[in-house]
Amino acid sequence: MITYSISELARELDITTRAIRFYEEQQMLSPERRGQERIYTAKDKVTLKLILRGKRIGFSLAECKELIELYDPVHGNHKQLDTFMTKIAERRVQLQQQLLDIEQMQLELDTAEERCLAAMADTIT
Repeated sequence: MITYSISELARELDITTRAIRFYEEQQMLSPERRGQERIYTAKDKVTLKLILRGKRIGFSLAECKELIELYDPVHGNHKQLDTFMTKIAERRVQLQQQLLDIEQMQLELDTAEERCLAAMADTIT
């Protein structure tokens, strides 16, 4: 069985040991302890990868935690995968709305800029 120390895991995933301890505090990881030393398994590494991927695509920690708790390889992870697909679709809708909002804001900025330029031109003449 492959195990990792906190520093090995942090180095491998390019995150800080503080971040790993934070995810422990959030009860998203529960490494074995040998005295003061934390011993992480391959499952912990996968969990951290899922958390980091979830953060990159805009999922909250609560959403990441929910997905991790649904991990069930015995049954093919179907519930986890279905939930993940639903969350992906929801996130896509949110991003599309944000994109529309940004485009609208750019139009409003263009209009405001044109008005400012026109007002400045009027004061010069």
